[in-house]
Amino acid sequence: MSEAVSRRRALGLLGAVGAGCAAACVPAPPPGTQPRKAPAPAPAAATRADVGARVDALLERLTLEEKTVLLHGAPDPAPLGQAGYVPGIPRLGIPALRLADGPAGVRVAKPATALPAPVLLASAFDPALAREYGRVIGREGRALGQDVLLSPMVNLIRTPYAGRNFETFSEDPKLTADLVAEVVRGIQDEGLIATVKHFALNNQEKGRDTVDVIAAEQTLHETELRGFEAAVAAGAGAVMGAYNKVNGVYACENKPLLDELLRGRWGFDGWVMSDWDAAHSTVASIGAGLDMEMPGGTHYGAPLREAVRGGSVHESAVDLAVRRILVTMDRFGLLAERPAARPARDPAAGAATARRVAVAGAVLLRNERATLPLTGAAARSVAVIGPTGRTPFVSGGGSAHVVPDAAATPLAAIRRRAGAVSTVSYALGEDLYGRPLPGNLLSPAAALDDRAVDAGRTWTHEGTFRLAADDEWTLLVHYTGKRPAVRLDGEELFPVRQGVAEHFAGGLLGSAPDGLTVRRRTLALKAGEHRLAVTAEGGPRGQRLRLRHTTRATRAADLAEAVKAAKEARSVVLFAYEDATEGSDRTSLGLPGGQAALIEAVAAANPRTTVVLNTSSSTTMPWLRRTGAVLQMYYPGQEGADATADLLFGDVDPGGRLTQTFPADERATPVGADPVRYPGVGGRQEYAEGVHVGHRWYDAQRVAPLFPFGHGLSYTTWQYEKLVVRPGGPRDGSGGGGGSGHPSSDPDSRALLTPPTRAT
Repeated sequence: MSEAVSRRRALGLLGAVGAGCAAACVPAPPPGTQPRKAPAPAPAAATRADVGARVDALLERLTLEEKTVLLHGAPDPAPLGQAGYVPGIPRLGIPALRLADGPAGVRVAKPATALPAPVLLASAFDPALAREYGRVIGREGRALGQDVLLSPMVNLIRTPYAGRNFETFSEDPKLTADLVAEVVRGIQDEGLIATVKHFALNNQEKGRDTVDVIAAEQTLHETELRGFEAAVAAGAGAVMGAYNKVNGVYACENKPLLDELLRGRWGFDGWVMSDWDAAHSTVASIGAGLDMEMPGGTHYGAPLREAVRGGSVHESAVDLAVRRILVTMDRFGLLAERPAARPARDPAAGAATARRVAVAGAVLLRNERATLPLTGAAARSVAVIGPTGRTPFVSGGGSAHVVPDAAATPLAAIRRRAGAVSTVSYALGEDLYGRPLPGNLLSPAAALDDRAVDAGRTWTHEGTFRLAADDEWTLLVHYTGKRPAVRLDGEELFPVRQGVAEHFAGGLLGSAPDGLTVRRRTLALKAGEHRLAVTAEGGPRGQRLRLRHTTRATRAADLAEAVKAAKEARSVVLFAYEDATEGSDRTSLGLPGGQAALIEAVAAANPRTTVVLNTSSSTTMPWLRRTGAVLQMYYPGQEGADATADLLFGDVDPGGRLTQTFPADERATPVGADPVRYPGVGGRQEYAEGVHVGHRWYDAQRVAPLFPFGHGLSYTTWQYEKLVVRPGGPRDGSGGGGGSGHPSSDPDSRALLTPPTRAT
């Protein structure tokens, strides 16, 4: 196996994971220790005395009602498509705040640069690139009318099932801390307030609103909290409290977490807001140090005013929360008589950074038989296979989804790069959006593909269809307005779910290429007659409707077409996907749908098959040994297609290393098959693995992963010898060696160092 040592610039980062373990493994300082004050870099910086005087003057003039207006969200009278809005007090010159989701760009109604997912950024192990990434978001946030970015996400990748792993950085506390600090600095360099989230232990979506996460102090401080502490030290303006409980108390009313640790030990001087609808109380929350409730005033509106008037909350507690918000606003120049003008967007610069990050973070997991790069005869005949080969897979779903300026398809990028001298064919392989129902199948006949329903009207179809044999169908409904009701044999196939699972349903699979919303349901249907009823309401703007399906026969035909294309080509590039989103966790670490079978069949037909993975996190790969190469691209942003083409054809060398361990199978992970660790039992989850998160667990348990933390190949083979690490010196190594291969390869490597084992 040609698993050559990859190079890159940041040995110190990875070496510090182990060599810096002495610092990483020091218990939290005792309560009496002098807190470390966070630095306060800021545009329009002012002296602390000036800020204090201005804020004091404002507080004296604010009424109680006005104070509480500043402590909770409200509807935006002129919304820009952002997540939150806090009204200002115009009579006193206090502006409103607009708060936009991140973390891979600015999520508003208008297009923005869709950067690669943070997990891909982290794979570059490059703090300078992380700062550049933050600056793009900071500038665009200001340009798009925003004041606060609800990002970055700092929670560790603890379980590979977590639905938001792509939004964060790593399973490693040290790497996460180093990178998040630079992202925060980059965002705030441009005058946008960064919000680090979700404080703390929000490492899964399943049961996130209520689960009680139990973790020992040592575990907390050596793992999850390190990234938050680094963000505070970098000057983050805001912190978002998590949904879950931490050691028995909701995070947003957890005084040991918010007051004693965050402010007392770390010296945080910004404000703490709740996650959306994560506040559970009035008195307990404000007493614990929660300054702002989002997105409304369920607890911090009228109930807070009543609590002050009734004596259960002292007005000084309200003043303190308001002060923290106003001080931060002033630090960023938002209270100035003449606030700094908002910059213009620079889409070209954003696109350049997006492409640079996608290349730098791409991880070459496997490369056998010189499958990559595609050169010579291998580049002159290429089959592109897979639905995401002709659909841009820009980002994950949920609050992380950004509307890009533009995004090419991988197929178009590969054809452009291959040029006229090459033949680039395409085969679907798997149908994500379905085929029209045959007209002769339905009785009475009905046109259910691209049906238009006028505004204010309702359209209904009731009929039957007959199957000659048992079959497995996937029924799909595409629509533009209110979801149509589709009933099969009396059962509603696409019920509207409650909460975030419905709100954030989607991602790639949630919308068709032309923008229609998509929902799907797979059913085992018996031979015979079935009743079908469809009702669609036009609503105020009219409705477009499609009802489509796939069957065993259509899936077999798609697979056969892909195998034929693979046999006829010299090289195959197969794009595989996994569609992750906020609001739900993964149910399997394998690729969804029929992709495993597709890869097996295509690779059997052509061993020069490269699998490009657009996935959120680690993936099991029972098909691995059949493939020639595997390139991990995660969610690569709007420039992902061109970056992928650059890598496939060897214009650039893959630059990334894994920031998380890929397990060999679903049971061989730190949470394993233990429901107490994940997802929890009876509403209680225990971090029973202790400090052994991620690669630490694999090392401690001597479990061999599929791919270890730090893995990543190069188009160059390097040989090292006589490496030396000097005690007391910098955390790097010296020695000799050489390499042959790609001219752009960086010979620096990263080493994972661990201290000698000693009795404790």
